[in-house]
Amino acid sequence: MFAMRTVSAKTIREEELPKPVPGPGQALVRIDHVTLCGTDLHIWEDDYTTELPLIQGHELSGTITELVPGSGSREALAEGVRVAIDPLDTCGECQACRRGRGNVCPHLTVLGCYGDGGFAEYVVVPQERLYPIPDSLPSDLAPVAEPIAISLEAVTRGRATGEDTVLVLGAGPIGLLATLALHDLGATVVTADTLPGRLELAKRFGADHTLLIDPTQDFPAETLAGYIGDRAADGPELVIEATGVPSSLTNAIRAVAPAGRVVQVGISTRPTNFPLNLVPFKEVDILGSRNSQGLIPQALELIARHQDTVRSLLTHRFRIRDLESAFATLGDPSQNVGKILIDMHPEEAAS
Repeated sequence: MFAMRTVSAKTIREEELPKPVPGPGQALVRIDHVTLCGTDLHIWEDDYTTELPLIQGHELSGTITELVPGSGSREALAEGVRVAIDPLDTCGECQACRRGRGNVCPHLTVLGCYGDGGFAEYVVVPQERLYPIPDSLPSDLAPVAEPIAISLEAVTRGRATGEDTVLVLGAGPIGLLATLALHDLGATVVTADTLPGRLELAKRFGADHTLLIDPTQDFPAETLAGYIGDRAADGPELVIEATGVPSSLTNAIRAVAPAGRVVQVGISTRPTNFPLNLVPFKEVDILGSRNSQGLIPQALELIARHQDTVRSLLTHRFRIRDLESAFATLGDPSQNVGKILIDMHPEEAAS
């Protein structure tokens, strides 16, 4: 089989490898489509905690070509079934795993991030991490189930309801997909960003209001108050921070209503700084959110209900052998990238 391996910073080499052989409880999956995210870019730039060389690709859809019975076998799976892949592999034994929180397993690995992933013609995956794609859903939309699952985890962690007013800070892919999930739930959503173009897209994803933030100025609390009105006069019940910018968490804690919840899903290694008394005085719940707890099926259902909206996020499309150009585009702010879709078998997509 062919594979595209990132061997050093911004350098990808095509390789010919033996086709992998599945063991008991596993499936051989022919990868059809992959989408890229910011983590992929950092790995390609050799600016991530993983080590190169590595076959990248963790947002995946494919078709089962072989199944081997064993522990974890699932009746819903068969050869020829199209599937979305949960890339997380956990130890199953640590404290987090025993509590059903394998998404924060300290020993977890991720296909395409910490081990070889989907920029290969075939991968072997445990059957329990494969989810059939609904018949109504095109395969090229299914890889987005992975980032949607991350957004759903943040929404779930925040205990969001249709009665809530929610502020989403950041209109990148995770913030936009959280906006979509909250809109689908029936919540009133205010989505904020520093880029007007992203806010226009947020309206398409269901934002009731959008808030343009000037990073050189104070957070526009009066504008936010005008949006939420009497329904949540003391602030939004929930804030989802999806930028990873330290000052944005400060804005979240200042903006949230007393007894509200703040979910931090944006990732950064930079320290943050805010008046500590805001947390006990408001009795704010500050919640972290990482990966997802098996939410790929719910993500597929959400995509199926909002196919045109999700497709609008796929702003660029490349063939697998043009992968370096795809990464260069992802890293170019002038390209206004939403998500980049990689066709693993472009000759079939063209036909």
